[in-house]
Amino acid sequence: MLRQQDVGHRIVVRRIVGIREGRPLFTDALGELVELSETHITLATDGGPLRVPVGEVHRAKRVPPARRPTAAAVVALETAADEAWPAPVRGRLGDWRLRSSAGWTGRANSALPIGDPDRPLPEALDAVHRWYADHGQPAMVNTPLPLAAPVGTELDTRGWTARPPVLVQTVPLAALSAPADPDRPPVTLADTPTDDWLAVAADRKGGLPEAARHVLTAVDRIRFAEVRLDGRLLAVGRGTVTGEGRWLGVSLLEVLPEARRRGLAGAVVRALAGWAAAEGATRAFLQVEQRNVGAVALYRRLGFTTHHTYLTRVAP
Repeated sequence: MLRQQDVGHRIVVRRIVGIREGRPLFTDALGELVELSETHITLATDGGPLRVPVGEVHRAKRVPPARRPTAAAVVALETAADEAWPAPVRGRLGDWRLRSSAGWTGRANSALPIGDPDRPLPEALDAVHRWYADHGQPAMVNTPLPLAAPVGTELDTRGWTARPPVLVQTVPLAALSAPADPDRPPVTLADTPTDDWLAVAADRKGGLPEAARHVLTAVDRIRFAEVRLDGRLLAVGRGTVTGEGRWLGVSLLEVLPEARRRGLAGAVVRALAGWAAAEGATRAFLQVEQRNVGAVALYRRLGFTTHHTYLTRVAP
């Protein structure tokens, strides 16, 4: 059967769908495992999200991905993502990146172990622990998988815990092109956030310290998206172009509850994609917790697929 480590990976599920002449009838489902609970398995399939009760599962197992990214591709995308979410306090441990942002978001307060730390792995993790202690923070390490699996194994032996898995998803920008809907409020893009935009971000992330403003704005090519109707803010999003100009990073996509299911999230993503394409970018990426089934389903409808996953590991 499946384990939490399988979340974010491609699986096949054989489920029981009925009984005929005393014998069970089966059907198979293939997709990406986005949630595994005691009662249900949720997959992102080509036909949309599928939630299967555990009692209907005959067999389930991980299968090879349709196409597995190379280590170089994972490093390039993680580098672009790091540039798109820049921590104000940074250090290096060989190729590893050390990041601190007054505790605001895990991404901006964790080590990124890509490349060579210039020392044996146990010594590198000891140095990570000391660096965060010197900054008055708990040590955290962001482990892209399967690239950083050896790091994860060493952290397991040290008793580090793991936050919920995150899916790093991508799509070609060309797949996001679509004409504007004249019946939908337009998306506006600006190179600085409004106070309303920042208030939505603060509400979503639990405050907005000065370090957070650096994370949100300290990127050379950046746009803050808004959708308003009669002056009222309905939806926001943030787009950056990083990774040598190749990647649009989509973050802080949020639609106010009363404005949901009206296509505004997709409109924001497509507006940012149009801007990024004009800047020379060719692909988009985003990061979403695997347990956020609604968001995963939305991004799948827009064409996003999982490139790789990561776990944020926290020192005991």
